[in-house]
Amino acid sequence: MSAPAGPLPLGVVADDITGAGDIGGLLAKHGYAVRIVAAEADWEVVASRLMEERTDALIIDTDSRLLAPHEAAARVRRATGALREAGIHTFWKKTCSVFRGNVGAEFDALLDELSEIRAVAVAAFPRNGRTTVHGQHFVRGLALPQTEFAHDPFHPRLDADLVRDLGRQTPHGVVGLALEAIRAGPEALTAELARLRDQGCRYILADAETQSDLQALARALAGARVFLGSSALAEELPPLWPPVAPLNPPDVSKVRHPRRAVLVAGSVMPQTRAQIAAFRASNGIEFVLDPEQALLAPAAAVNTLVRQACAVLLSDRPVLIRTPNESSDVVAVRAHGRALGLDAGEVSRRLSGVLAEAGAEAARRGASGRLIALGGDTSAALTRALGIAHTQVLRELEPGLPLTYAPDQRLLLVLKSGSFGSPDFLALALQALQQPISEHADQ
Repeated sequence: MSAPAGPLPLGVVADDITGAGDIGGLLAKHGYAVRIVAAEADWEVVASRLMEERTDALIIDTDSRLLAPHEAAARVRRATGALREAGIHTFWKKTCSVFRGNVGAEFDALLDELSEIRAVAVAAFPRNGRTTVHGQHFVRGLALPQTEFAHDPFHPRLDADLVRDLGRQTPHGVVGLALEAIRAGPEALTAELARLRDQGCRYILADAETQSDLQALARALAGARVFLGSSALAEELPPLWPPVAPLNPPDVSKVRHPRRAVLVAGSVMPQTRAQIAAFRASNGIEFVLDPEQALLAPAAAVNTLVRQACAVLLSDRPVLIRTPNESSDVVAVRAHGRALGLDAGEVSRRLSGVLAEAGAEAARRGASGRLIALGGDTSAALTRALGIAHTQVLRELEPGLPLTYAPDQRLLLVLKSGSFGSPDFLALALQALQQPISEHADQ
């Protein structure tokens, strides 16, 4: 299927801030002007204003992954309407690449708002180890229930069968698109898609194991109005769409103190733990939040971390503040929370809030204009604490991990999913925060 004359501007509805950046970075690789509207912003007003500037892709973060399904659906419908009113042509409902969250409710909400009958969904993200084969989802070769995502406190992923999993979340039919059809050539794939559509199911959930599989899907779907799922197809669709004009990067020369960076880590994912260990091994300075103090006396916990962090920042060095992240630490913190009448989710939210407030205040007092957040909840809380309404994606650092700029606050940000990134990612991110963006405008 050939692309229409004008698939752009593209509008994306993401259920969390790191997912918004994930797809934004992939689009920015192709020279797109990508802007992200924060969950706390007035979506209609900010979206309309940003569309007055060069905007090839506009992303709204609904921060709806942890909401009740009906609340998430309402946010998605509102965000979709705001994008449509702003002049968006093509829509993408961005989800987690292991389908955490209110996936069915949010898919239904976007299609209902657009009066669309059906769409193809792709969860796989091979470059980050997420693959789908015969509907079964794997992470780095392990079936989904055998991974760290089985222990997610909000959405434990206990079923590898994504067709069945999505079917439980929607009253509409779900059918799988098998790997064999995707690899059988363009004509066979087109015929199989037509056959599946004729079955009347609303959702066709596609397998994908390699980047070549994604390329085949992109060629077959390039003219669609709606895309669903992970960000991975965003790497393959732009070459099939009309090219965009060269983009002039924003002036970031007024961002303060290139060596003063605040790193805020609230994720307990193994990838984040490895990244913190690498930072520590390179003589990085870190301070650990006292979780009991954070739950009982949050203001005191914030003040302690801010005082410690500022002493490092004022010596022109980066500093990392984090929650305890070993398995035994998590068990102990949750037990303490239960003693206070708090479930695991509420404990996580409170700790993320305290950590983010400390990071934002340390940046203000320590005159730092460069921040890194590790973890989706932490990134969302930090964005709120900094009062950010929108950002521009500058470039991708690693798959799914972008460098962004908040022009109103003159802040450079790396907001990272806890489960993404190489062990040395923090060194790469710190280097990117220090270097003038103009040097990378063509990358």
